[in-house]
Amino acid sequence: MTDAATASPVRQLADRFWEWFLERQPIYATALGYQQYDDQLPDASAEGRATEVAGLRSLLEDAAAIDRDGLDVEDTITLDMLEVVARIQLRQHEHDIHHIEAMDAMAGPQTTPGDLSRYQRVDTPERFDRLIRRLERFPTYLAAHRANLEEGLRAGRTAARPVVARVTEQTRRLVDTPLENEPLIAANPDLDAASRSRLEEAVRKHVRPALADYLAGLEAYAPHAREGDGLWALPGGEELYETLILASTTIEATPRELHDYGLEQIELIREEQAVVASQLGFADVNALRRSLDGDSSNVTSRRGEIIELAERQIARGNAVAPRYFGRLPRAEVVVRQVETFQEAEAPPAFYLPPPPDGSRPGIYYVNTYEPEGRPLHRLAAHTFHEAVPGHHFQIALETELEGLPAFRTLGSRLAGAAYGEGWGLYSERLADEMGLYADARERLGMLDAQAWRAARLVVDTGLHAFRWTRQQSVQLLRDIGLSQIEAETETDRYITWPGQALAYMTGMREIVALRRELEQRDGARFDLSGFHDAVLGHGSLPLATLRRELPAWVQPRG
Repeated sequence: MTDAATASPVRQLADRFWEWFLERQPIYATALGYQQYDDQLPDASAEGRATEVAGLRSLLEDAAAIDRDGLDVEDTITLDMLEVVARIQLRQHEHDIHHIEAMDAMAGPQTTPGDLSRYQRVDTPERFDRLIRRLERFPTYLAAHRANLEEGLRAGRTAARPVVARVTEQTRRLVDTPLENEPLIAANPDLDAASRSRLEEAVRKHVRPALADYLAGLEAYAPHAREGDGLWALPGGEELYETLILASTTIEATPRELHDYGLEQIELIREEQAVVASQLGFADVNALRRSLDGDSSNVTSRRGEIIELAERQIARGNAVAPRYFGRLPRAEVVVRQVETFQEAEAPPAFYLPPPPDGSRPGIYYVNTYEPEGRPLHRLAAHTFHEAVPGHHFQIALETELEGLPAFRTLGSRLAGAAYGEGWGLYSERLADEMGLYADARERLGMLDAQAWRAARLVVDTGLHAFRWTRQQSVQLLRDIGLSQIEAETETDRYITWPGQALAYMTGMREIVALRRELEQRDGARFDLSGFHDAVLGHGSLPLATLRRELPAWVQPRG
């Protein structure tokens, strides 16, 4: 940790911002292992938003006052990123994103108890007391989000009907869950009798009634949900979508540009898929998919079999990784299935990073809901994207970087998802180079996953800018190989998180373009391991910063 008295002005500003941010987002702080805010919840009220806007404006003023002449590379990057974060978050506030952002089955306020069950530690009396105090604040927290939704309703800015239906059903399941299966209680089976009784009482007194009230609010809201699935249907929706494109990709890009690029990539990937089909003796990809759909060895009714397969895939990746990376993360990654309270709405897989204190490993969550509808040949691409060499390598290594402010090692993902998701998608292709796919069927799964991300460019922009219906999105995703349940879940995710799905292919395009540029520059002396270490060696970056700085970091082999 740099001494505050000797730190550069940029480092001091980054440290001040990071402490301010953790105080504003205490659940995020808990996930990272900070304990001083473990009894707090975010302030979603109008007063809380005013405080946040004032803090972001102050950050920009302080950043503008710093003389950029003579800053070293890392300070220049840090200052860039602080300004990117502040400007994007201010733009979101300007467009009143609070009117709809709480309507979210993956990360809405109703999921908070389940989220806390994953990472809030209760292994000392002090930590347990913080959790109880946090749960006591839960009713106020939910009430603030309900007020935001009602404000949006009065302004004619409501969430889309299918999203409201998913959130309502999820909240109803949470209310109806037997107490012993409530996530916080089920996740802490080792509590002594007195502590368990206190936790049960807190859930009965604070969590359950608050969720029941929130459910009543959702049911009253549902008839007013907007009919149009995209942001175009909202007053000011076009401008909000432009802001969310920037927030996700970190570049100024038009919906038309991204839509057309997605269509181009789908066609290129279809050519690759046709080659795989031919190799396996099929006339076309559709014939191959029909065969896979009818292949009993490609599905399982046993959830544990999916987890075991993912564990074997991670082991293969770890065994080969030293040939492609000079630096490997110290933290391990484990596989868990998505909890029942969230599995119906969750994506096929996602990743939870390890905290910097090493108190737990990275967690690769695999969705085993209705396992018979999840073809096994697609799992490998998810594993290599989310775990090894994908997000686990990227985020765990970022957490372990030395000499950078915590904002850079723990909070840089605030500056957009394109770098991280671009790396995850690049990792699916890299896994093919590494020989990690077990057979041609898994390679088809990888190509299907690539087509899926290309289709995201098409359907996200289609839904939010070009007035596509939910069914149009589902149909395109079915056409590129997703199952019905995957296509519906993914479409509702894009409706819920406008712009987020654009990050993947946009970020991968930048990483691939830089690799090709450096391969041409260095020829036979191009060092692939050095390239990967350089891409991951400075943490998550805005794409413009990555393009500006990376060529100087990658050196040819001597």
